[in-house]
Amino acid sequence: MLNVYLVTIVCPDRTGLVSSIAGTLFELGINLGSTNFAVLGGGSEFTAVCTSESGAGKDVLKEALAALPDLQGATIQVTDFEFDTTTAPNADVTHRITIQGGDHPGLVATLTETFVEFDANIVRLNADCLTQDGSRQYLIQIAAWIPPDREHACLASISNTASSLRMQCSYSKIHAAAVA
Repeated sequence: MLNVYLVTIVCPDRTGLVSSIAGTLFELGINLGSTNFAVLGGGSEFTAVCTSESGAGKDVLKEALAALPDLQGATIQVTDFEFDTTTAPNADVTHRITIQGGDHPGLVATLTETFVEFDANIVRLNADCLTQDGSRQYLIQIAAWIPPDREHACLASISNTASSLRMQCSYSKIHAAAVA
């Protein structure tokens, strides 16, 4: 029987953290599916859809992860994953978009509304506020699926929206063999 779990770990960021977590899951016979890791300030978050045919249950996974020295004091959750493990066609990344400039209230909301207008799907989004030369700069990186017949209009609208906010926008098309 195939068990499908969502593993979520929130802890202080440390070098080697992803390797430690992935190695432990591998040793338990766990396969990683969609996996994300992000540094969030001084903390970090690891999230993965994991499959197991080994019979390793949620409690075994949680105990093995909690025993890792790198995860002392971490918040570890292992829950049943209730969704399909295969991604929909609109989760295939067709474009990478980078927007950078001064920070504005409502910036992410304003920019992402454009995707809705064109039936585009944001597959991944990373946003960080950086300090460069004494000024706060906001960097947004988006991996998106854009319908082929709406690609040019969508990208033009995103660029125009970014420009109206005095931000720079660049994008590239991803070929079918590339991965998110």
